[in-house]
Amino acid sequence: MTSENLNRRWLLDSRPPGEPSPKNFRWSEDPVPKPGDGEVLVRTIYLSLDPYMRGRMREARSFTSPVALGDVMTGGAVGVVDASENPDFEVGDIVEGRSGWQDYAVLPADELRRIDPDTAPISTAIGVLGMPGMTAYFGLLEVGKPGPGETVLVSAASGAVGGLVGQIAKINGCRAVGIAGSDAKCGYIVDELGYDAAINRKTENVAAALEKHCPDGIDVYFDNVGGTILDAALVHINMRARIVICGMISEYNLVEPELARRPTRILLTRRARMQGMLVFDYRDRYPEGLRQMARWIDEGRVKYKEDIVDGLENAPSAFIGLLRGENFGKRLIRVSEDPTVT
Repeated sequence: MTSENLNRRWLLDSRPPGEPSPKNFRWSEDPVPKPGDGEVLVRTIYLSLDPYMRGRMREARSFTSPVALGDVMTGGAVGVVDASENPDFEVGDIVEGRSGWQDYAVLPADELRRIDPDTAPISTAIGVLGMPGMTAYFGLLEVGKPGPGETVLVSAASGAVGGLVGQIAKINGCRAVGIAGSDAKCGYIVDELGYDAAINRKTENVAAALEKHCPDGIDVYFDNVGGTILDAALVHINMRARIVICGMISEYNLVEPELARRPTRILLTRRARMQGMLVFDYRDRYPEGLRQMARWIDEGRVKYKEDIVDGLENAPSAFIGLLRGENFGKRLIRVSEDPTVT
């Protein structure tokens, strides 16, 4: 069987008790599947790597079912239609869907979104013009509800979501302060993305830095990390502040829950609101968010950064690096050649 007839796949082989390792994944090479009636065969071009995938490796159900042992690792992707048994899609169409960590996927047509390569680079369909972009858009505007002149604090501020949150906050007349994991990332969010200030969580005392950079307190905290950063932010929230719980990446690999005194009493005394946010709750409004984000990109008001790793074989190590904060921007795997790039 030639490589053209093989579907390379990463399967979940075991569940990690703490940080994932390459041993938790198993490489498999199988025949390329064929679409059935109404289905579409998609060849993966770009695979999205996202922190939520760590939760899907656990046995316990969270907001959706876990990946079963022996199944393909879950993940959104942009690909090209290789074969179609559905009249709505033709061979050569660029689409976005949940293909997973593999070269080819057979998907129902109603689970695919057609992508126009003339609008933006197709990789953005799993980034700024995809799930991360919609997370930032609806998470800040619908849950955080920032007002002009308010201070918005963002953790993981150079990441796929955080990098966009600060820019949207600035568009809405807010002061934006970001927390990131290196001097390079801090420089990027201030110099390129327009954040008013940045805090290096690895070299600075975050609590002291918040005193300096948020002298009037925090009105909206967009939390991507949880843990001690969340604790520090809560101490500085203003009356009726809004805390958006988008992710808790610092806690995803913990074997045991972290023992700490959480300053949650402040939520009571300052009548603040802490709310979890899942982007899928806004699925019906994606067209609205996508139109606005595309407009802001076209106007130069929103910028984005992609961190592309070549080769499906590198997906496990790239994913583990993402959980360690090694990515700089939206992390993608380039699985095959992008036919739209000349």
